[in-house]
Amino acid sequence: LALRTLNCFLVQTSFVPDEYWQSLEVAHRMVFKYPSPNYGYLTWEWAKGLRGYSYPLIFASIYKALQLLAKDDVHLLIWVPRLAQAVLAAFADVKLYSLVLHLENAETAKYVYFCQLCSWFTWYSCTRTLTNTMETLLTIFALSYYPIKGSKMDSSCKYLALVALATVIRPTAVIPWVPLVFSHFLQEQRKSDLILYNCIPVGLVTVGTSLIIDRVFFGEWVLVQLNFLKFNVLHNLATFYGSHPWHWYFTQGLPVILGTHLPFFIHGCVLAPKRYRIFLLVVIWTVLVYSMLSHKEFRFIYPVLPFCMVFCGYSLKHLKAWKKSAASFLLLSNLLPALYTGLIHQRGSLDVMSHIQQLCGNSSQSQAFVFIMMPCHSTPFYSHVHCPLKMRFLQCPPDLTGNESYIDEADVFYSNPLGWLNKEFDNDTLLPTHLIFFSVLEQEVSPFLALRGYEKTATVFHTHVPQGRVGSHIYVYRKK
Repeated sequence: LALRTLNCFLVQTSFVPDEYWQSLEVAHRMVFKYPSPNYGYLTWEWAKGLRGYSYPLIFASIYKALQLLAKDDVHLLIWVPRLAQAVLAAFADVKLYSLVLHLENAETAKYVYFCQLCSWFTWYSCTRTLTNTMETLLTIFALSYYPIKGSKMDSSCKYLALVALATVIRPTAVIPWVPLVFSHFLQEQRKSDLILYNCIPVGLVTVGTSLIIDRVFFGEWVLVQLNFLKFNVLHNLATFYGSHPWHWYFTQGLPVILGTHLPFFIHGCVLAPKRYRIFLLVVIWTVLVYSMLSHKEFRFIYPVLPFCMVFCGYSLKHLKAWKKSAASFLLLSNLLPALYTGLIHQRGSLDVMSHIQQLCGNSSQSQAFVFIMMPCHSTPFYSHVHCPLKMRFLQCPPDLTGNESYIDEADVFYSNPLGWLNKEFDNDTLLPTHLIFFSVLEQEVSPFLALRGYEKTATVFHTHVPQGRVGSHIYVYRKK
């Protein structure tokens, strides 16, 4: 618990927009409706019913408790949800240790636990408010009750309930469990009892609860899991956010998130007993399924990482003479990427929010207007400001009408930033008081900044590896 708490505070960088826009931003809007009716922002996915309120409700409960205690300070709103994730991550680590302890012995369990704790990607991701993080944690909890041969903790009802909950939070959570549930069904002697007294009741309760929660907040009946499937799989509209070749997870995705654990994972796959083949099947199956989808991200396969750690720990335990050297290598080789990605890479998106926070409570707050001229959703929003400040960012919803010539606002802006600004703010009364943008844009919009009387007030470091529209620094400009 102490380690994961430290982990939480040593991750001060931004990963992907979903960390805020599918959890904290939604929760903030659910709880803090006043003093302004526009005290939050929902992305297009919520308007189309692609996301459910079950996961944001967890953070909304935390926010509500802080509000009732009159402790809804912006720093607590940012860190308390992260600390809650850290606590769950710590329990998940222990559950993974307990599982291997029951399946094998204390020594193997110790090495699996060690591999889990020193995984750089787990360190980078496990305390973030991502649906992928909760999906992974619930997968570990469910696995501890799964009826593996040799396990003494199996409970069909408990593991199925946890899988169902993970699926409600993120529908893709069902993918790793397809081979596991199918294997359980084949080895179960009383198949009808498993379906009638476990699968159906658990499914009805979780889906029913999810439907009711979404009915309350959407104001109508919405089956978000079905909408999610239609958008991402049947219509494959997620390609709007980028696409990769089919082999990307095999050649880049899995090797990167495993890092220096990769040779131990391969070695462990060769050594592990037959009963662990189901875990290897889960990894291969999940990566294959995700490989069929055009849009790919590292975080999508995060749920298979705990399965990989079992093989890594098994490998480490059987190294004998090289055991200590290998453990030291794993620790040291993961320490640098964990600290670099957690403390340095892409931290500007969060650091710049403190400059916006300073506008809250000032006498000029009501006149302030912040325009974030960055690739859309580059920064958090009201959950990291917590005052009814007028703010705007470039929009980038995908086209859902089939219009082939559709171009979103962000793309229109970046095709001609200077022309767009002059057209959008042709009247001085419409001008934002503060502009925030990446350093790569400065030269192109400098005539607008000079003509309209803007001055640079802050330079915030973001990354050592700027790419495309993302610069190495973020600039804050204020109108004189």
